[in-house]
Amino acid sequence: MPTIKDVALKAGVSATTVSRVLNNRGYLSEELKHKVHQAMEELNYRPNELARSLSRSKSNIIGLIIPHVSLPFFGELTSHIEEHAYREGYKLLLCNSWQDKQKEQEYIHMLRASRVDGIIMGSHTLEVEAYRQMNLPLVTFDRQISPDIPYVCSDNYEGGKLATTLLIQKGCRHLAHIGGHPKLNILSHLRCVAFEDMAKQHNLEYVTLHTDNNSFDFEAYEQLLGQLFAEHPEVDGIFAGSDIIAAYALKACRTRGRRVPEDVKIVGYDGIMLRSLLDPPITTIRQPMEAIGKLAVDLILQQVQGHSVAAAHILPVELEEGATT
Repeated sequence: MPTIKDVALKAGVSATTVSRVLNNRGYLSEELKHKVHQAMEELNYRPNELARSLSRSKSNIIGLIIPHVSLPFFGELTSHIEEHAYREGYKLLLCNSWQDKQKEQEYIHMLRASRVDGIIMGSHTLEVEAYRQMNLPLVTFDRQISPDIPYVCSDNYEGGKLATTLLIQKGCRHLAHIGGHPKLNILSHLRCVAFEDMAKQHNLEYVTLHTDNNSFDFEAYEQLLGQLFAEHPEVDGIFAGSDIIAAYALKACRTRGRRVPEDVKIVGYDGIMLRSLLDPPITTIRQPMEAIGKLAVDLILQQVQGHSVAAAHILPVELEEGATT
C-alpha cells in the first residue's frame, strides 16, 4: 500500500508538501497541486481519513443513529440526510440502534472515538446527561431530549388535527387511533393528543390503542388491530400513527370483510413512497422528509462553525388524500 512518502517521491516534493495539499493548507500553486494529485492517482494512493482528522481537528464525518434503517421512513430520511451532507462535503456514519440502550451507548462511544464532527440522533434510550456529556454538536429528530439540545420534527399536533378532521368530515363517528406508547416520550405522541382533542371537540366516541413499550413492534400493531375490531366493531375511522400501521389497518379490514373506504376510512402519517403502491393508496399526513434531513445537517454544521442554534425546529405537514378516505 503506497504511503505519503511514496507520493512525495513520485511527485518530486517533500512529504510535508503532500500533506499541505491534502489538507489545503497555505499557498499552493495549481501546478503543484496537479502534480501531487497526479502522483496520488498513478499510485492509487488513498489518504487515511482518520489520520487527517487528527491533524486538522475536523473529520468531515457526521454520525447518524436511528432505530431501524429497514423501516421506509428512516430509510428515506437517511437518504436525504446523506445526500445533503455529501453536498456539504461530509460523509455519513450510520448506526442502527434497534432501540437498544447498550447498542446506542456503544455507537456513541464509537462515533466519539472516530472523531465525528457531530451526531444526528433518531434514537433516545439513555439519560439526558449521557447526551450532554458527548461534548459534540448534536441534533435530534422527533425527540426533545432536553431544552438545550436542538431538535427537528414535523408539526405532529397539526398532523393529528388534519387527519382526525378529515375522518370527521368524511362522516366517521366512531374513531380509533393506533400509535406508539406515550411513555416513549417522543414528539410523535402529539399526533395522539390532537386526535383525542378533535374527537372530544366533536363529542365523538373514540378509542386509543398503543403497544406496551416499542413503537416499532409491528406484530404488536397487527394484534392491536385484531383487538380493535373484536372489541369495537363499530369503528369506522382509523388514524394510524404511521403509513406502515395504516397498511396493517388496511390488511385487517380486508381480513374481516370491511370495505375501505366504504365501511372504514384510514389515514396514515409520514408520506413514504411505498404507500402509493398499496391498493388502495393510503391517505396520509406527509412529513417534509427532505427538509427535515437538510435542516438536521445544517444545524450540525452551524454548531461546528461555532454558531448557537435555536432548540425547536418544527416543520409544516401536508394532507395528501389517497383512496382510503
